Amino acid sequence: MNLFPINAGNFKLDGGAMFGVVPKSLWQRTNPADANNMIDLTARCLLIEEGNRLILIDNGMGNKQSDKFFGYYHQWGDFSLDSSLKHYGFHRDDVTDVFMTHLHFDHCGGSIQWNKDKTGYETAFKNAHFWSNANHWEWATQPNAREKASFLKENILPMQESGQLKFTNIPEGDLLKNSALGFDIFFANGHTDKQMIPLIHYQGKTIAFMADLLPTVGHLPLPYVMGYDTRPLLTLSEKEKFLNIAADNNYYLFLEHDAHNEIITVKHTEKGVRLNNTFSTTDIFN
Repeated sequence: MNLFPINAGNFKLDGGAMFGVVPKSLWQRTNPADANNMIDLTARCLLIEEGNRLILIDNGMGNKQSDKFFGYYHQWGDFSLDSSLKHYGFHRDDVTDVFMTHLHFDHCGGSIQWNKDKTGYETAFKNAHFWSNANHWEWATQPNAREKASFLKENILPMQESGQLKFTNIPEGDLLKNSALGFDIFFANGHTDKQMIPLIHYQGKTIAFMADLLPTVGHLPLPYVMGYDTRPLLTLSEKEKFLNIAADNNYYLFLEHDAHNEIITVKHTEKGVRLNNTFSTTDIFN
């Protein structure tokens, strides 16, 4: 198995929205804001090469939305999904499976692109299956008012219309062992219904792709929950459970949205689970 970090682009979001009820005087210690209260974020995806499969976990915002839309997110830097794939010798047509932790636009927008004459949409990975789960798919295609702006139908429905959509099994508890993708999946419901956290077993390590269960290092304290979460108290309990397991078992936490910290480990302290060590992806993916 080979693992590759894929940067699908950097952006900014309001720091207050990213930290919910936590005061700025606290969260800015780890996530400093600019003059407009915006903090640096990224869409760090993960590419898994194993046998004849090339699996991409999440794929960023994509590029089909309007300039007005992207203007809200203050994109910065020169990274893109295609340039990152090319850096490792791959093309999107090589991808066999696109696994989406959930269907918010910044995680699945790259799945769908304009067709050549911009009269409609097509899948951006023509040779891939797109993986979600039935419960989350229903949640996303019949969105509540709070999440409606994050579940964009043009990002979602063309996957089903293409015939390329597949669903993972849903466990009775919160852990699906040995999924069809070859990795375990932890299901979390606080951020959005049935978000999926992949657990990849790699060279004796467990790499946890944290998605929006732990967006950045700054979100390690339990009350530091995003304002975007639909069930913040549930996020708190899910995060507590997962971080305790991660500390007990020395998981390597791959941070999708932290622009400055790629992979971390955590440890138990008197204040709860906190940061242990920080690693670059090159430290771990050798």
